[in-house]
Amino acid sequence: MTPSTPTQSHFTLSRSSGVLLHPTSLPGPYGIGELGFYARNFIDWLADAGQKYWQVMPLGPTGYGDSPYQAFSAFAGNPYLIDLATLRHEGLLHETDFAATPVFAPARVDFGLQYIWRNQMLERAYISFVGGSAEHLTPDFEAFKAEEAAWLDDYALFTALKAAHGGLPWNAWQPAVRDRQPEALELAQSDLNVTIERTKFIQFLFFRQWNAIRAYARERGIEVIGDIPIFVAMDSSDAWANRDQFYFDEQGQPSVVAGVPPDYFSETGQLWGNPLYDWKAMQKDNFAWWVERFKGSLKLFDLIRIDHFRGFAASWEIPFPADTAMHGRWVPALGHEMFQAVRDALGVLPIIAEDLGVITPDVEKLRDDFEFPGMAVLQFAFGGGDFAVNDFLPHNLRENQVVYTGTHDNDTTRGWWVHAEEQEKHNFRVYTSSDPSEASFVPQMMRLAFESRANLAVVPLQDVFNLGTDDRMNLPGTTGDHNWTWRYHAGDLRPDMASSLRALTEETGRQGN
Repeated sequence: MTPSTPTQSHFTLSRSSGVLLHPTSLPGPYGIGELGFYARNFIDWLADAGQKYWQVMPLGPTGYGDSPYQAFSAFAGNPYLIDLATLRHEGLLHETDFAATPVFAPARVDFGLQYIWRNQMLERAYISFVGGSAEHLTPDFEAFKAEEAAWLDDYALFTALKAAHGGLPWNAWQPAVRDRQPEALELAQSDLNVTIERTKFIQFLFFRQWNAIRAYARERGIEVIGDIPIFVAMDSSDAWANRDQFYFDEQGQPSVVAGVPPDYFSETGQLWGNPLYDWKAMQKDNFAWWVERFKGSLKLFDLIRIDHFRGFAASWEIPFPADTAMHGRWVPALGHEMFQAVRDALGVLPIIAEDLGVITPDVEKLRDDFEFPGMAVLQFAFGGGDFAVNDFLPHNLRENQVVYTGTHDNDTTRGWWVHAEEQEKHNFRVYTSSDPSEASFVPQMMRLAFESRANLAVVPLQDVFNLGTDDRMNLPGTTGDHNWTWRYHAGDLRPDMASSLRALTEETGRQGN
């Protein structure tokens, strides 16, 4: 990212490239990627490959469905990512704590097993801390609690109350705590203090480790692209603690929820179920919640991709309850006013706008008024009869844009080619004057992305590995067992792949200087 001067109103992407990989997909011995040795190893590989960016998905604590886009908090970190080897090195865990370690599948995350076993391990770490182990962490822990109190206090109380109510969503709790009556919250703070402090300590461990990984990445010349989902989860501390900024009734039920109309991914649309913002209510305090949300994200990331950017121009509003997203309507949002307020408070916003889907002139105007780079996906470039006018074709891309072979919601690029319509394959052959094999197609698509004029090119690691459909990250609109679970093996990250990617990067002038 080119450094911004005080007079600039926007940030500028240098010609560069990066790799998309969620930390849960890292290898390691404990069933899920962690913020330790293998994260540093991946950063080393990125540097060897001449890359400038590591793109991740949202890092929040996940719930039912395990989607990083449906977190219990827009501010908190995911405890599953905490590196247990680091905790052992710091004296918070001991060899005996690992005696009953389960046998984990090496290539898939078992989130149910993580929920049980890892939470037990983190509880042991907290007990060790309370018992006097790692006393050197106490000043940093106290400073963390004070600095992050604006969201941490609500999140820790939310998780404690959720556990006390058997895991029920907040709008099914006892009315007094559901409605945040002060006397009830004070009593809960007292009764659940141990659970609350444990949650805060676990969050401290996450942020401590993530900050260490960020520092290591900076040393190696790697910047991190993060991800802000536009909406928060229905069952989240954000919704519970800020009910007046959403469309809820007196019982905490939403009157309308979020989704998207029928599109490429689903004939019936996608019913996400997230509560929708009351933009006029948010405007009354000059969008203070959004200012804090961006402020928190800028602590974690160098750049921020905003998922479903078009929702800041207008949202697909679906009456609650509903079985599908088909019977919604577009309702204008106050995105322009919000971004202006955030920029006034925080300065230049290093934002990438995920402007895919049903994009209308108002969305383009919002994006362009703030000079945010948009996105293009090459898998979408070859559909339709008159495909030459497709905005995603390499020659139609803009400099102020980020091009992807595919995203976490797409099939892998190899899988896409195998399952593509014959018309799409024909269009590709005509456009490139080539007839690629299944194995040679992905390198050709990567080259198209890197050779394009878009300032930033990003490829999922699965495409670097040339993997098929079985290794895709997510199938939108489903809750399949394989969604969000993909991991690579340590031996997959080979030096020759780094050399090949570096060569492509240098040949296309994407060193990111």
